Amino acid sequence: MTVAQEFEMQPVAPQQLQEARKFAASYAGEHVAGTEFVIGALFVAWGVGTMDILYGLLLGNLLAVLTWGLITAPIATDTRLTLYAYLEKIAGPGTIKLYSVINGILFAVLAGAMITVSASAVRILFGIPPQVNWYPTDLGFICVAVAVGAVVTLVAAKGFKKVAHFAEICAPWMILMFIAGALAMMPLLIDAASAVSSIGSFADFVTVADAYIWVDTGSDIGFWHVAAFAWICNLAMHGSMGDMTLLRFAKYARYGYFSALGMFIGHYLAWVCAGIMGAGAALLVRSTVSQMDAGEVAYQALGVSGILAVIIAGWTTSNPTIYRAGLAFQSLNYKWDLTRVTLVTGAVTTVIACFPFVFTKLLSFVGIMGLMLVPVGAVIVTEHWIMPMFGMTRYWSKYRQNRTNLAAVITWLASLALAFFLEQSGTLHLFFLLIPIWVFATALYLILASAMGASNKYQEAEPAEEAERLRKQEENIFLDGASAAESTNEPLSLNTGVRIARWVSVLSLLACAVLAINVYGSGDLVSFHQWLILPSLTYFVSATYWIINKEKQIDLQKNSSVGFSQ
Repeated sequence: MTVAQEFEMQPVAPQQLQEARKFAASYAGEHVAGTEFVIGALFVAWGVGTMDILYGLLLGNLLAVLTWGLITAPIATDTRLTLYAYLEKIAGPGTIKLYSVINGILFAVLAGAMITVSASAVRILFGIPPQVNWYPTDLGFICVAVAVGAVVTLVAAKGFKKVAHFAEICAPWMILMFIAGALAMMPLLIDAASAVSSIGSFADFVTVADAYIWVDTGSDIGFWHVAAFAWICNLAMHGSMGDMTLLRFAKYARYGYFSALGMFIGHYLAWVCAGIMGAGAALLVRSTVSQMDAGEVAYQALGVSGILAVIIAGWTTSNPTIYRAGLAFQSLNYKWDLTRVTLVTGAVTTVIACFPFVFTKLLSFVGIMGLMLVPVGAVIVTEHWIMPMFGMTRYWSKYRQNRTNLAAVITWLASLALAFFLEQSGTLHLFFLLIPIWVFATALYLILASAMGASNKYQEAEPAEEAERLRKQEENIFLDGASAAESTNEPLSLNTGVRIARWVSVLSLLACAVLAINVYGSGDLVSFHQWLILPSLTYFVSATYWIINKEKQIDLQKNSSVGFSQ
């Protein structure tokens, strides 16, 4: 994609819209990631009971999917703008400068944590000790983090389509590795449990889990904390509207529900499996989860394949995160070349990755990050949907030629002040601040906007709304025509080499699954570790060839049938 395609002050053109599978792969790949090893293991250290974990994650992830599907995706596909372009339209260039800097820094720090996760695996190959402090304690780790960051940055600089391709290749194998790691560790946990000799029912699993995985220590954290965390974990992307940047490329708003693949595979299944791996690894090396990094946990469960899993998992999250950070900084001046901005952002992110402070405080950081940005999400939702219900004018600040929407800025700062007070005073836990802050920001913005001019009528509004209506009409005509053309297309005929690569990749995954089932029955970790790497490497070689060449053939077919390329 060109610079103009990646960041525009105008909506993306219909020709640039992407297929459903790109978003399915992107969400599955991004959220089956390195942080899952960290968060899943930290749940073990929380001292929360098994059923609180299982049911809390179920509710929290459902709320996250609904937020993506009912709020973020509809606004993204309605406007076809990045978060930054739309926020500038609402709040003015003065506001967007401040927001973009803060947002870009937060995303860069988060991406840095993902690179640290990947580096925690690579460091095992070089005998570098675990990095569990906020600062690096080994020069070798810094070198590893720089090397990993360079690879991640180069992929992110290629743009959304390349990021989605990378996720499409990695996601199936990553999902399988979490399951395989849990199956490999379960025999150790079963042997340690005197009450159960094997798992023949869900009740047997709960018995083992209560004793050795999610041990209820009577802590203050419980079901509602788990549910709230699962909801706000990706608040920066859904409630704070960050994923407008990606979902503006979606053909239809319903693509937002593909986030379920990320939430229920990555933030449910993977977190549960990571918890099992963390408990089993701690038992195996006679340590505690808090003293082990993601690389060590995965290595104990999966051997060398675990190192590869953590490296890939960190990449699949840091790639789109650096991409988002690059777009944030580019919005300071949309004439800047996105590739160069992303490369610079990646370099800064890599420096951050050398200091594992976010890695060690990840749960608190993602909560704080989301809550810092969520008042802006509330302002966007209010302006887009709620204000017209009260007869107010959308984009009123723009029509008044304000450089800064003071109502939005005051709402943001006041909401942050309230959140800080509620958390520091002990009134509400950090994880429970979302709803009161959202309600407060919505009400305050409505009051301030009304007082500052949103209740007035502006002659510029009517032609602007008519132009937007015509744009949407043209987009719908294009999508209807493209859909009709695709329905008459002949099925894609892959050449022999691509078909062989597809079957080799499928059989490689099947081989990994067979090995995982076998180790669960035999408990032979040594053989499992030795053999798992072979089908894993085979999968990546064959899947990469398959996906890349399949995409080329799909593009050729589209060019010849509907007359446009992506």
